[in-house]
Amino acid sequence: MIKRLHFFFLLCLIAYLLPAQQPETAITAPPSVPVRTMAEWEELQALVITWRSFPAILTEIVRAAREECRVIICCNDQNTANSAQNTLANAGVDISSNVSFLVVPNNSIWVRDYGPNCVYANKVDSLYFVDWKYNRISRPLDDALPATVAEYMGVPLYATTLAPSDLVNTGGNFMSDGMGTAFASRLIMSENQAGNPYGVTTKSEAQINQILSDYMGIDRYIKMEELPYDGIHHIDMHMKLLDEETLLVGQYPDGVADGPQIEANIQYVLSNYQSAFGTPYKVVRIPMPPQFGDYPDNGGDYRTYANAVFVNKTVLLPIYEEQYDTTALRIWRESLPGYNVVGIECNDIIGLSGAIHCITKEIGVNDPLRIVHKPVEKVFVGEFNPWQCPIIAEAQHRSGVASVSLHYRRETETEWHIVDLTQVNNPDSLDFWAGDIPDQPGYVGHMQYYLDAVANNGKTIARPMPGPEGPWEFPLIFAPASTTEAPRATLLDIFPNPAHAITAIPVSATQRSNGSIAVYNALGQLVTNVYQGDFPAGTSHYFIDASRYAPGTYFVQLQTNGYSVLKKLLIR
Repeated sequence: MIKRLHFFFLLCLIAYLLPAQQPETAITAPPSVPVRTMAEWEELQALVITWRSFPAILTEIVRAAREECRVIICCNDQNTANSAQNTLANAGVDISSNVSFLVVPNNSIWVRDYGPNCVYANKVDSLYFVDWKYNRISRPLDDALPATVAEYMGVPLYATTLAPSDLVNTGGNFMSDGMGTAFASRLIMSENQAGNPYGVTTKSEAQINQILSDYMGIDRYIKMEELPYDGIHHIDMHMKLLDEETLLVGQYPDGVADGPQIEANIQYVLSNYQSAFGTPYKVVRIPMPPQFGDYPDNGGDYRTYANAVFVNKTVLLPIYEEQYDTTALRIWRESLPGYNVVGIECNDIIGLSGAIHCITKEIGVNDPLRIVHKPVEKVFVGEFNPWQCPIIAEAQHRSGVASVSLHYRRETETEWHIVDLTQVNNPDSLDFWAGDIPDQPGYVGHMQYYLDAVANNGKTIARPMPGPEGPWEFPLIFAPASTTEAPRATLLDIFPNPAHAITAIPVSATQRSNGSIAVYNALGQLVTNVYQGDFPAGTSHYFIDASRYAPGTYFVQLQTNGYSVLKKLLIR
C-alpha cells in the first residue's frame, strides 16, 4: 500500500500546484465589450471543488468528473492537499491526469456560491470571470478565492465590489440560459436593499438588472418569490435549466411544503415569459423526495434532485433512497438522452441545504464552439401538408466556423445521413446556417437528428453534446387525404424581397378562414405576430415595416386550419 501511495504522489507532482502568490487586483469596471454568460450545459475545461468536508461525496465527484474535464481541487493548506490525494488514491480514483490541487485558503465547501462566474466577450471570444460579493460575511477566505483561481488560470477577473456597481449575489441563486436570460429568487433584492449587512449601497431592481447587464450580458433577469421552507432561498434547490427552453422543476405532493409556492412561481414564469426562441417554456416535473416520509414542512431534510451539475456529457445527480432515486434517474435520463447520469449519495450533506450543484463550480473552455438551435418538435405531412423541415442553427467560434453538418435518420435506421448546411447570406451576421431534412415519402414514425460544427482552427463539437448517442427526436404526423381538409389560404410571394421598408405579405384564400401570420428570425425566434384572425376569400395583403428590423434573413409563417407554410424574407 505504501509503495502504491508513493507512486500516486509521484504522478501527482505534474498536476500539483504550489500555493498561489498574492492575486492581482480585480477589475472593478464592467467589461468594455459585450459579454455573454455561459449556460451550464456548455463545454467545460474544468470543474472546481473545495476539499474541506464530506470527502466521500467529493471523491465520487472527482471520480466521475475527471473523465470529462480537469478537476481543480482547492485545498486550504498542503496538509489538506496531501490528505485529499491520499483519500482519492485509496478510493481507486486515478489522479495522474485531469486532477489538479490548488493550495488556496478557504472557509467552506460551498464553492457554487462564491466561485467565479464565466462570461465570454462577444459571445465566444475571450473567457472572463465575474466575482460578486459573497453573502457570507463570516467567510472572507471564500470571498477571495475567485481571484486566486483567476490568476492561476490566467483569466481576467471582473468584480462587483465598488459602488455604484457593488453587488451581493450567490451562485446557487443564479441560472443562465446562455442567451441573455437569467433566473433567481428575490433574495437578490433583499440582500441589496437598504440596511443590508454587507456594506453595499442600496440597489433598486432596475439598478441590479443594469449591473447584471453590464458585467454578465443579462438582458432579462427573471425573479421569483422566495420559498417558505427553503432557508437559503437558492433556486438551485428546486429548479434546473436543461436547455434554452426546458425547466426541470421540483414537485411536492399537493399542498405540501414549498409545493404551492413553487407552482405559483412557475405559473408566473409561464404566463409572463417565453424562452429565448420565443416559445413557451417546457416544464419537466421531478419529485422532491421525503426523508423517512417527512417533508421540510414536517422536519424532513430539503432533499432535491434538481441540485445537479452538467460536466460536459455527464450529469452528476444527488441521490438518497433507491425507492425515489429510480424515478429521478429515469426522468433525468429520458430528459437528456445520451448523457451519462451518475448518481452520488448525498444524505450526509443535504441536511445543510445543499448537494452536488452547491459544492461544484464549472469553468468554461477558453475557445467555445457554440451551436444554438431550436429543436423541431413535430412535422405534419399529408396531401395538403407538404413536407417542410427546415433546420436553422447559429454557430460561432472566435476563429470562424468552417462547416455545420446535419446528421439525420429514421428511428428504425442505424446509419446516419448527412446534409451540409449552408451559411445564410445575412448582411448582419454570418453565424447562421440553414438546410432541410429531406422528404421522407410514405414514412410515419420518428426522425432523429443532431448537428456538428467544425471551426476554422479544426475544433469540433456536436449539439446535443452526446451527438449520435443523444439526438433530438420528433414525430412525423401523417393525415390521410380523406381526413385532411384542403388549405383555405396560402402564402403568396412576399414583395419586395429583399426588403428595406414597407413590405407586403399576400395571402390567397378560397373561402373565409381563420389563421395567423408571424415573422421569425434565422434562429427560429419569434420576431413579431403580424396578424391573427380571419382571412377573407380572395387575395388580401398584410404589411410590415422592414426598416424596424435588423438586416438579415427572416421567415414568414402562415398557419391556417392545420396547414403551415414558410417563406424566406431577406431584409437589407
